[in-house]
Amino acid sequence: MTDTAPFIEFRDVWLAYNDELLARGQFAVEAIDLQVPRGAFIAIVGPSGCGKSTFMKLATGLKPPSRGSIWVDGQRVSGPLKISGMAFQAPSLLPWRTTLDNVLLPLEIVEPYRSQFRQRRAEFEARALKLLQSVGLGGYERKYPWELSGGMQQRASICRALIHEPQMLLLDEPFGALDAFTREELWCTLRDLWQAQRFNVILVTHDLREAVFLADTVYCMSKSPGRFIVRRDIPLPRPRELEVTYSAEFTDIVHELRGHIGALRRQGSALPQ
Repeated sequence: MTDTAPFIEFRDVWLAYNDELLARGQFAVEAIDLQVPRGAFIAIVGPSGCGKSTFMKLATGLKPPSRGSIWVDGQRVSGPLKISGMAFQAPSLLPWRTTLDNVLLPLEIVEPYRSQFRQRRAEFEARALKLLQSVGLGGYERKYPWELSGGMQQRASICRALIHEPQMLLLDEPFGALDAFTREELWCTLRDLWQAQRFNVILVTHDLREAVFLADTVYCMSKSPGRFIVRRDIPLPRPRELEVTYSAEFTDIVHELRGHIGALRRQGSALPQ
């Protein structure tokens, strides 16, 4: 599953949002060192405002670091990455497009697919239909977003993020607005997609159970300026079924991480290593 060289690497990365803040030494995130193997699934948790979403912008090249460097697949990140896909808490499907057309959207607007779209449309549609089928949306490809439940919309959003077969999927609170049962269904959907394709995943979440169930490794971030202060490998064997969330080992890990988050809230960023 993994190569010896890391697929994602942060080398002493700091970010201030503008030159004035940089001059004052006020950083949103600081001293981030990270090495993620190819095909790994990591989750990032922490209190609100700790810099989790900022980390995502750095990882995708949407924000350049003020200090340090970021490397993905052996290349230094110098701008927005084409090898990544993203999904957020709000599905943001275009209401005038069908489910199929929403999923196809990245192929219509991003090169090299854009220039090939007309000639390869049948191939791209077949890819999208297969993806929709794999997440339980077979038969819904001609439906509009307002005809889908929230969980269905989020499944479509994940398909849209994966349609161009990215090497890295970034998820920012993707299931936070859903009810508990739908959320757990989508955990399993994401688990199955990842196990089948083994793209890298970076998941930002407030849900510790979600992080422990899905990830190989969970990182806790301190309050702003955000830095990684806890790295917790998850030894639960794969494939994981929902029943594991009721086990003592699972519960112990969740409680351990909750203790770290609680300490951060009480003490700011002064949590001892």
